[in-house]
Amino acid sequence: MLVKDVCTMDVVCCDRHMRVSEAARLMRHHHVGDIVVIDDPTEGRTPIGLVTDRDLVLDVLGTGLDPGTTEMASLVHRTLVVAHESEDTAQALARMREHGVRRIPVVNNQGAVVGIVTLDDLLRLLVTDANALLEVITKGQHQEHRTRR
Repeated sequence: MLVKDVCTMDVVCCDRHMRVSEAARLMRHHHVGDIVVIDDPTEGRTPIGLVTDRDLVLDVLGTGLDPGTTEMASLVHRTLVVAHESEDTAQALARMREHGVRRIPVVNNQGAVVGIVTLDDLLRLLVTDANALLEVITKGQHQEHRTRR
């Protein structure tokens, strides 16, 4: 299955210069635990990082930084891992495993953010597939039982 078919398209983004306190309010308003930091909101929404609620606690509050003056760009520490909307979910999962991340932004061919894919999204897909397999087994057993009476 393609990443674009399982990702959440309603991704919350913020400008690299947004203050942490503003980003936290934005995350709270949208009921999300992460926010994609973009380079320039007027220039195609190119992601430069992903910041989680855990990052806010550990890197800002835990170190005594001022959320009212700290910019989101200062929380972007590592190379951003992304998925392309047209790639297979198995490829995205392999990249997530390789880099030890639980969520990655999804970009289009121009490199603009179009969504986010999380382990929850991929687990939901796996559970759906597992249930479909169980139905095949169950129906096969019922069919066999009826034909052998």
